[in-house]
Amino acid sequence: MERFLAGKVYGSLWLDHVGGWYSHKDDFNILFLTYEEMKKDLRSCVLKLCNFLGKRLTEKEVDAVVDQATFNKMKADPRANYEFLPPDLMDHSKGHFLRKGTVGDWKNMMTVTQSERFDSVFKERMEKLPIKFCWDIHEES
Repeated sequence: MERFLAGKVYGSLWLDHVGGWYSHKDDFNILFLTYEEMKKDLRSCVLKLCNFLGKRLTEKEVDAVVDQATFNKMKADPRANYEFLPPDLMDHSKGHFLRKGTVGDWKNMMTVTQSERFDSVFKERMEKLPIKFCWDIHEES
């Protein structure tokens, strides 16, 4: 769990990464979407993205994007799954780049102590951000 909290994202911690981008949301016109939002309602997220980009798509085009953006399609696509990179560029011994595609699987990975520690650090670091993180797919957003 400590490794997750200290997980590097292109030279910074994940918590710093999210907070850093949010601090520049007005400077760069950033759209924030969470994986959980996409799992809950991928079509709405595609439409939100289209609106953000000012791009109009036909229903058929939206359907195609939604189909191609599913977890299983992305996992099989070398452009989205770094697991297809050669071993000298990606250490495959550390596990899969894209795991199960489920929300809340952390409950099966972390001990109670690790989960409590994560909650504490997350609350301290992220409480200032108005981004809603959904930890359970059945939660209301």
